[in-house]
Amino acid sequence: MTVRFLHAADIHLDSPLRGLEADPGAPAELIRGATRRALGRLVDLALDEDVALLLIAGDIYDGDWPDYGTGLFFAAQMARLTRAGRRVIVIRGNHDAQNRITRTLRLPEGVRLLDHRKPETVELADLGLAVHGQSFAEQAVTDNLVRGYPAAVAGRVNIGLLHTCLEQTGGLHERYAACTRADLEALRYDYWALGHIHAREVISTDPWIVFAGNLQGRHINEPGPKGATLVTVEEGRIAAVEPRVVDDFRWARVNADLTGCETREQALERVQTALQTAFEAAEGRGLAARVTLEGATTLHGALAAADLRVEVLNEARQLSPNLWIEGVQLRTRPPRPPLEDRGDALGTLARRIDALVEAPPDDLLGDWPEQLKNKLPPGMLPDDPRQVLARARDLLLARLAEG
Repeated sequence: MTVRFLHAADIHLDSPLRGLEADPGAPAELIRGATRRALGRLVDLALDEDVALLLIAGDIYDGDWPDYGTGLFFAAQMARLTRAGRRVIVIRGNHDAQNRITRTLRLPEGVRLLDHRKPETVELADLGLAVHGQSFAEQAVTDNLVRGYPAAVAGRVNIGLLHTCLEQTGGLHERYAACTRADLEALRYDYWALGHIHAREVISTDPWIVFAGNLQGRHINEPGPKGATLVTVEEGRIAAVEPRVVDDFRWARVNADLTGCETREQALERVQTALQTAFEAAEGRGLAARVTLEGATTLHGALAAADLRVEVLNEARQLSPNLWIEGVQLRTRPPRPPLEDRGDALGTLARRIDALVEAPPDDLLGDWPEQLKNKLPPGMLPDDPRQVLARARDLLLARLAEG
């Protein structure tokens, strides 16, 4: 017997996409609906691939619903599956934990929300599957939930449904329901369907331990294709585990190498070429790009003085109305020997400025980035405020060298 199921996670339905404040042409309403369209594509995929079961490993919602529209949309999409005879098993994660969602709607028959008080097992005898999982009771679950999961059911393909950081620390995700790979392996399940980490990752293939990633990237730190994992079970074993893309809108970091450029036209042509390559890779989706200009060029000083955001926006507009600019970073350098190597006063000044730029931000900057954020338009400051000092250094030294 062959059975297929879909593993998805971190839908964050109706979560706003962040970081496009710097582009006045970005269509806020269109972008706001991206998470809904991604969920619709997930359901389309489940029907097209004739899957028997959809598993969602937490964070269906981004928090409490702003209104009932969020819950109504999710319930309607699940009804598309259940009317077609598909089943759905879900758990809550840190964003939609039991104590965070105050509004409720009855889900269609055929959708099973697992309990938050203890792990549950759902046996699907006709499919030869047993699904084990537990929802989050509250946002900050610090216990190792896996320690309470039941033993594998004999004669079934056992699937663990879990929202966890696993062993990851730091980065973009809070350390919730942490456990180890050894904890998962000890239960002898065949497949672990994990959520919480938004980048797709296969931790292990024996047993299968998989983060599906989120359905839809929501900001520049969630770039690239997003989607779910399609799993095929044949004769009581996992036969295939394949990523499937369902995102509606995409984010990308785009590097434009300006090495050797001597005119502004040459530089902007390089920018447009890099943007076009990234836009084509999005395969017809809308794309928000953070553009980094790099390489050795005689234009370095002029670029430091230019309004790069406007010029890059113009290049994007010429390519497509569905290409937006999240931000622009300047990391070019002059092609000549660096001023820091000179033995005169200008070299001394350059070295001292470099020391300031390389100093730890907290030692040098204090709280001025937060003060600036309150005064400047959104998106004007980079992620690392030292980039502001670096750009000021480049502009100053370029002017001094010219003089």
